[in-house]
Parts: sequence; structure tokens; C-alpha cells
Amino acid sequence: MPVRCRWCSSDPIYQHYHDTEWGVPEYNSQQLFEKLLLDGFQAGLSWITVLKKRERYREVYRGFDPQFMAEQSDEQLLELMADSGIIRNRLKVHGARQNARAWLQMAQHQDPGQWLWQFVDGRPKINRFEHLSQIPTQSAEAVAMSKALKKAGFTFVGPTICYAFMQATGMVMDHTTDCFRYPELS
Repeated sequence: MPVRCRWCSSDPIYQHYHDTEWGVPEYNSQQLFEKLLLDGFQAGLSWITVLKKRERYREVYRGFDPQFMAEQSDEQLLELMADSGIIRNRLKVHGARQNARAWLQMAQHQDPGQWLWQFVDGRPKINRFEHLSQIPTQSAEAVAMSKALKKAGFTFVGPTICYAFMQATGMVMDHTTDCFRYPELS
């Protein structure tokens, strides 16, 4: 059995995510949009909760189509809040629409994916942490990203959420050095 990062539980969904997705550099703007929103949905919750609801989110948001999401009416958002397949938090549901609008606004001027990667100079930052306790919950880059996203009209993008997003998308590679994924991604 492979050695994984200590945060990864025995849940098969969690293990698959850890083994195939977390820390892998993602440059596709559509995928980055999805992951940014998913990390925002996590605020105050465990990541496994979000992972278990991800497929339903993909259904209700039509593959995280920012145009569709930006055009959702208040009535449609009210219907979403009755869907037990997603996290039914009013601020998060409305925040997803706001973030889609901010994303589309940004996309009129530049590629949002490239813009996000600028915070790590366009290439993954490889850390060499031996223990889970060494991994920070935020960084100077995450603070800068958070401030810039908020200025651009995004919500649920605090520094901790931004750091988790950076880890998830491989902007920051925080697999611990004993994890079987570390050599593959460093």
C-alpha cells in the first residue's frame, strides 16, 4: 500500500483525489474555475464533504459553466438551496454566481488561468515538507491572490482558501516528502 500524505483518509474518494489530482499542475482555465469555487464551498467544512458533492455541483452548474452560473436568477438560486446534493449555504450559493460574474469580467481582458498562475510566476512552487505539521495554511502568494481576487469582485477567496486552491491545482506542491506522489510531482 502506498504511503500517502497524512491528511488523506482511507475513504476511496479521498484517496483517488489525493493520488490523481491534488498537487498536479492544472492550467486549464475551466478546471481552475471549478476548483476555485469548490475550495470556496469548503469554507468551514471538511474537504471530503465537498468532494462527495462535486458531481452534483457539476450537474447543477452545467460543468461549472461560468456563463450559465452568472445568468442564474434569484429564483434559480433559491431552488438550488433546496438541493441536498450541494452545500445549501445561502452565501455560498449566491457567492458562486458572483464569482462566475467576476470570472467572466476578468476573461474579457485576460485569460483567468494565466492570471491566477502569475502568483507563483507561472510555475509550481515545490515545497519539501517532511511532516503535515510543517505545511502552512497560507502563504504570501496566497495573501496576494486573495487580495487581487477580492478586488476583482470574488467572494469566498480568503488567504486560507487561496492556499488550499494553490495546493489543489499544483501551483504549490505540498505532498510530504514521504508520500509516493512527491517524487512524481517534484
